[in-house]
Amino acid sequence: MNKTWIIIKREYLTRVQKKTFIVATLLLPILYVGLIFGMGFIAENSRETLSIAVIDSSGYFSAPILENQNRIDSSSVLTLVNGLSQAELNNKEGGYEGYLIIPALDWKKGLDSLALNTYKSYGRATTAAVEAKINRIWSEVVNDSLQIDLGKQLILTQSRIGIKAKNVIDEKSDSDTAEGIGYVVGLLMYFILLVYGSQVMMGVMEEKTNRIAEVIVSSVRPFQMMLGKIIGIGAVALTQFLLWIAFILVAYNVAKEAGTQMGAAEMVGNMQRLFTKVDVPLILGCFGFYFLAGFFFYASLYGAVGSAVNEDIREAQSLSFPITMLVILSIAMMTASIANPSGPIALWGSLLPFSSPIVMMARIPYGVPGTVPWWQLIASMAILVLSFLAMVWLAGKIYRTGILMYGKKITWGEMLKWIVRKN
Repeated sequence: MNKTWIIIKREYLTRVQKKTFIVATLLLPILYVGLIFGMGFIAENSRETLSIAVIDSSGYFSAPILENQNRIDSSSVLTLVNGLSQAELNNKEGGYEGYLIIPALDWKKGLDSLALNTYKSYGRATTAAVEAKINRIWSEVVNDSLQIDLGKQLILTQSRIGIKAKNVIDEKSDSDTAEGIGYVVGLLMYFILLVYGSQVMMGVMEEKTNRIAEVIVSSVRPFQMMLGKIIGIGAVALTQFLLWIAFILVAYNVAKEAGTQMGAAEMVGNMQRLFTKVDVPLILGCFGFYFLAGFFFYASLYGAVGSAVNEDIREAQSLSFPITMLVILSIAMMTASIANPSGPIALWGSLLPFSSPIVMMARIPYGVPGTVPWWQLIASMAILVLSFLAMVWLAGKIYRTGILMYGKKITWGEMLKWIVRKN
């Protein structure tokens, strides 16, 4: 056990003391927030306002109606023209990006699909603005023809009955909040498993390339070696995660203190209401467990791959592809589980060790034991722990042979032979 502790200490300190760890810990939250707002800013400023010539044979799309809609919604500009020649002439002068021909219509029969003819290709988000505007005009035409005034239109718009699911067993559970938290936590777990799992693989490859492993493996059992390396790197990941949690709490408290002065009171209030709708201690506790146990499970697989390959990154990517596919499959199961958190996919996804860290964490916000019975949570944890220990043992057997093998391309079939081979 002392040797395992030495390996854990070495793996932890060598990584935490690196400048890259400090920089990544400080910059990643900033980059993540910047990415979210940056994508929104880019999407907002990349929208193009289409100027479309309308050739109307129905009489419903008059110039005053189009001008009124243009004032209401500036996402596209519709202009009535006398004919196709005028639309094409203005295009040559840089006036219109396309034209829309509206045939003679009967309001009782409805509006068929129309062709928006453009002089270059546009995305669906851009052309949808034109479609929405045409449909608003057509709705007004139908309402006027049926003599439905503004008061009746308002009644028709508001006369909807909404249904909101309420868990009578777990009254604290809120399906909308749980769905949002489930996606965020599940995708965060996906990110952690891939990034930190691949770090184990790269660390083992580096030791093999530098011939450090030959010295270590001569005095340490393969199981101890793998366990120490996985726990050491897992501790690094946990340290980074706890620092990020601390940053979030500090930012939350700062926003809470300055909420009334900086206009963030509503945001802070929403966050407070969010915490009342979910069992935060349970979610954080389970996240810590599945974070570590899931990482240990996948890190064992990545470590086994790292011991079997040489310096060729492409070979490492090829061997690690099945592992990556397990994580991607877990994301697909997570999506189905969020749609039906009590269904069979959710149940089996929570019990299978390769998918339980992602799927179970997506289900827990829906409520325990209301949606996730205690026996499922306990069974999921127990299976994951046993699978992790078994995977470390199997990865150790692969490590024992693969770490001393050079110059040969290894396959998964050959690694399976190393597992069944007797000492």
